Amino acid sequence: MKKVLVIGGGGREHAIVDALSRSPQVGKIFCAPGNAGIAQQAQTVAIKDTDVDALLEFAKREGIDLTVVGPEAALAVGVVDAFRAEGLKIFGHTKSATRIESSKEFAKQIMEKYGVPTASYKSFTDYDAAWDYVKARPFPAVLKYDGLAAGKGVVIAENPEEAQAALKDMLLDSAFGEGKVVVEDFLTGPEFSFMCFVSGRKVYPMPLAQDHKRAYDGDKGPNTGGMGAYTGLPFITAEDEAIAYESILCKVADAMVQESCPLSGVLYGGLMKTADGIKVIEFNARFGDPETEVVLPLIESDIYDIFEAVAEGRETAEPCFVKDVTMGVVLASKGYPGHYEKGFEIEGLDKVGCRVYHMGTKASDGKILTAGGRVLMCVCRADSILEAKDKVYKEINRLHCDNLFYRKDIAHIALEK
Repeated sequence: MKKVLVIGGGGREHAIVDALSRSPQVGKIFCAPGNAGIAQQAQTVAIKDTDVDALLEFAKREGIDLTVVGPEAALAVGVVDAFRAEGLKIFGHTKSATRIESSKEFAKQIMEKYGVPTASYKSFTDYDAAWDYVKARPFPAVLKYDGLAAGKGVVIAENPEEAQAALKDMLLDSAFGEGKVVVEDFLTGPEFSFMCFVSGRKVYPMPLAQDHKRAYDGDKGPNTGGMGAYTGLPFITAEDEAIAYESILCKVADAMVQESCPLSGVLYGGLMKTADGIKVIEFNARFGDPETEVVLPLIESDIYDIFEAVAEGRETAEPCFVKDVTMGVVLASKGYPGHYEKGFEIEGLDKVGCRVYHMGTKASDGKILTAGGRVLMCVCRADSILEAKDKVYKEINRLHCDNLFYRKDIAHIALEK
């Protein structure tokens, strides 16, 4: 039986652990650092996801057969490179390949060079030059911090005041660290997430999903790491999906091989269906969060086989997914994505009759407490989006916590069609 180490400690990693636990090949799962929910399905290990030396030492000591990397931060510090240098099997991209996410400018350059459809852009490191450019252009303005920002480095500025504040944050105050800003044309249309397992030029698609980024109902409020997601998108046709697969995901996988930084993990395409066709909003170099929590419950294949094949750089059978749809709703701490308090007890978890993925929790004296901005995600599977929605909100009502809020309108775009 195989020993697997999952790196990370959020809802995405809980969904990965959950999927691995269904593999008949897997005997023992470790998760570093994990959380209170993951601890019910795996042995958690108190190692930070970016502590490459400690992770490497642990994997060697425990005789880990395969490591699966969840967060982008771990990929960006080169955990895959370090493990491979020691001959250890690991699912995830090298530091060089992770630039498809860790540098917005690099991703744009790849798309421009290889003819992948996306919004036109310009990069800046100087605040005054960026402000002069932005204020002379039409609004809304799309401003993206070039590096990693935990899903919060994108601002769609509706007016000059918002743009100036965002540029000040990113370039003068270094809110996300030193770096540059990419200014893009504003595109309109429904967004969707297309994740694929990628091994060099081999690209294996997963079901499409849509994520809700804004904090409040009606897609209002600040951007978050995601407040909910669902599969089964009625506004994306089979033809749309085929075009996105061939002209975007496969083309980028091929481009990365040609650039000598082949992909070996998950490529996430954040895409938009515009009036001029499907275009790229962003790429991520790993499973999306919260999309993973609604996609992986649908997988029928043995996910260990897929992870191992990609880690070894070889082909695998096309992954199979059930035809049902899923919907997941995130419960977040009040105040998120701004200031929030932790340590509130969550009651009723034993009464919920659906998958509950822990995103930011900890156990203390037999109780489960809030320990992050996004805390839990409840996910239901059904024949239709409407049925999944009815089920998930019914289950959420079984939970009780004084400091959580959630959106009541997840999947509203699909249900309005």
